[in-house]
Amino acid sequence: MHGEIHSPQYPQPYPPNSLEQWDLSVPEGFQIRLTFTHLDIEASDNCYYDSLTVLYNGKLLWKFCGNENSGDGNHPGHQPILSPGNTLTLIFQSDDSNPERHQNIGFIAQFQAIDVDECSAPETGNGPLCSQICLNTLGSYLCACHHGYELRSDQSTCILSCGGGIFDEPEGHLSSPGYPNPSSQALSCQYVISVEDGFTVSLNFSDNFQVESIDTEGGPHCLHHWLQVVLPNREPVKLCGKKSPGLIDTNSNSVTLEYHTDNEGMSKGWSLDYSTGRVKCPIPGRVTRGRVTPSMTEYFYRDHIYVRCDQGYKLMMNGQEIKSFSTVCQNNGQWHLPLPECHIIDCGEPEPLLNGGVTFLSGSQNQYLSVVRYHCNEPFYSLEGDQNVTFTCEADRQWRSNHLAVTKPTCLPVCGQPTQRINVHMRILGGRDAPPNTIPWQVLIISSSRGGGMIIADKWIMTAAHVLAYNGQQISKDSVRIYLGGTDVKTMMNSSLNPESIYAESIYVHPGYDSKDDSSYDNDIALIKLKNPLTFRAAVMPVCLPAKDSSYTAGVMG
Repeated sequence: MHGEIHSPQYPQPYPPNSLEQWDLSVPEGFQIRLTFTHLDIEASDNCYYDSLTVLYNGKLLWKFCGNENSGDGNHPGHQPILSPGNTLTLIFQSDDSNPERHQNIGFIAQFQAIDVDECSAPETGNGPLCSQICLNTLGSYLCACHHGYELRSDQSTCILSCGGGIFDEPEGHLSSPGYPNPSSQALSCQYVISVEDGFTVSLNFSDNFQVESIDTEGGPHCLHHWLQVVLPNREPVKLCGKKSPGLIDTNSNSVTLEYHTDNEGMSKGWSLDYSTGRVKCPIPGRVTRGRVTPSMTEYFYRDHIYVRCDQGYKLMMNGQEIKSFSTVCQNNGQWHLPLPECHIIDCGEPEPLLNGGVTFLSGSQNQYLSVVRYHCNEPFYSLEGDQNVTFTCEADRQWRSNHLAVTKPTCLPVCGQPTQRINVHMRILGGRDAPPNTIPWQVLIISSSRGGGMIIADKWIMTAAHVLAYNGQQISKDSVRIYLGGTDVKTMMNSSLNPESIYAESIYVHPGYDSKDDSSYDNDIALIKLKNPLTFRAAVMPVCLPAKDSSYTAGVMG
């Protein structure tokens, strides 16, 4: 009659919003012994959030949470749990307060039916069967004592042994031999209290304290009888007289008590209760632009604290960014890691804008909440839609626009707006030399002949088809050179004076153009795609093309 139970998904972390119940029963005359192999349930005060509840006939016996190393919660330890009768009900539940943080793996336990033992029977009016340790045997029982105690002749109660002992329980009671009766003479007793690292021992003496002393003006002098308190790395302290020392916080996990009497005199002795408490760690302090949680007035061994930065700030330690931070109070009373710092995040350089730039309106160094505005290189480019777009560095380290429809601005070329204008009557024949920058869209095309063209976009030139095709053949793109940025042909063709010659990537002649007919100008149009885009400036700008829905009158130029 035995078995095993475990939490949902064990050994994986249990899910939130779990509720599961086990009803265990064994035959009459047996009890259920429940042994936890492992228990790791989210710790909370009174196991308020996640818990494993143990019931007998509807009565609450235990409520468990935490783990064996947690400072809070209620962990059953590794000692078996025995049911009062032949049934037990176990209920496991988890909440939904913060599901993403459930990393506790739950529990696993074995149950077994065992014979009823006398040691677990309820106390009678005469008190427990054994004052300290009861060992069940087949049909009977035996009493035993903790280390440092010895069994009296009644085979039931234990008395302190003057021969010494090590007391490692978290709390206990010590007294001089025979207390409250007078101590024997020529005693030399030693008692060692030693608990695990991370805990400190407190001694609380009863009021009835009397160790023989010699009274002096400076207080009692412990000459022949004394109780000496010895702490590691400290001077021993002798206690004597009639006044109780009261409460002594040793701030140590190890205390040695040495009780001495000589062959004369009389001491009534002493009695104390000792207890243990977790070592304190210092208040962690504050983190600028961050929060330390939980915020408590005191922190003890095994307590954890966490640091989170305010929005727009990042955790930094030793010059490196860290994703999260926690530190634990160690058994030496120090935090195992120093607190980190919170530094303002930065979004990096705003994405560069082709033919434009960025102006900072507020903030600096691309930091959180910095605001930038994109602008185009005027007067040769303008923002698409003439939108006044600003971008803000946000907490996720992305630059985001104040305009929901804009993810990235675009600079569009300004067409037909030369920086210098011709104010006189313009003629082809009998005209004058055009001043610089007055016809910035005009280009010179050199192939096997010479022709003109105009810039219509940053990678496109429009020209006449007869410049690029004749006698039924289209010339090679590699034989085409395009010169721009000037109005004087000789200067433009002199590479030492005007090094800006452009190469064609491809040529597109209107398919309806007849290059064999020199007298026909039907469909006399062609496009040249450039290898590299042009950057517009005063000497190089596109011409404006008619709107898509424009209408034209046959035979009329303009």
